[in-house]
Amino acid sequence: MPPKLPIAGVRNLIAVGSGKGGVGKTTVAVNLAIALAGTGHKVGLLDADVYGPNVPLMMGINQPPAAIGERIQPLSNYGVKLMSMGFLSPGDKPLVWRGPMLHSVIQQFLRGVDWGELDYLVIDLPPGTGDVQLSLIQTAPVTGAVVVTTPSDVSLEDARKAVRMFEQVKVPILGIVENMSFLTCPHCEERIDVFSTGGGKRTAQAMNVTFIGALPLDPHVRIGGDTGKPIATFGSEDKRAQAYYEIADSVVKLASEAASVKGPTMTISD
Repeated sequence: MPPKLPIAGVRNLIAVGSGKGGVGKTTVAVNLAIALAGTGHKVGLLDADVYGPNVPLMMGINQPPAAIGERIQPLSNYGVKLMSMGFLSPGDKPLVWRGPMLHSVIQQFLRGVDWGELDYLVIDLPPGTGDVQLSLIQTAPVTGAVVVTTPSDVSLEDARKAVRMFEQVKVPILGIVENMSFLTCPHCEERIDVFSTGGGKRTAQAMNVTFIGALPLDPHVRIGGDTGKPIATFGSEDKRAQAYYEIADSVVKLASEAASVKGPTMTISD
């Protein structure tokens, strides 16, 4: 296998994945990136979910990126640099590509984009364990992976597959995030476990990985994603956004630990 060459200027690559769709993986990736930027870090967000690129909608920006020479200039919003297939192929037209083309576009997004100096490049992977994941993991030095699941048994079964996939390709598992963990009734404030409860934590313990935290099922999170103003933009003091900032703090610590185990990351200039 060829060596994994670092991305110029990028200190940490954080992959956000899931075993299946519909668990809110992109919502977690978007709010994680904004929370990291909101706490003073230089952050990029790469939407590698080329078949379903939702980052433009969630981040409230969608226009063709410019190029300077052979370098694509990322777009930016909420202090986060952005790249997505949705910027290049907007609208409802489906993307019908096979493995080699997917590999090419992922490499272009990693190495052909002028990311500048970043503390974290958060990568929103497609759900599952397919070509895009392998192309990224086999060619770039990923600091660690965050696996997103819901508490339901169906979701947890696929989350375990995602954890095993990262383990097999020697990518450190930063931990598991349980999304849609519970719903707080807006009238009586009673906690409702819509998709069961505690499954993410039990799975993390059984697989000997870190349980990063639980995120609520909150209508404001959905509204924020649909309107291009994610909940994390409200800041760490906002009660609805606090959980995402706590997740971000944990990811910073876990990524630092993972990087120290792997040794110092070499950086190269353009």
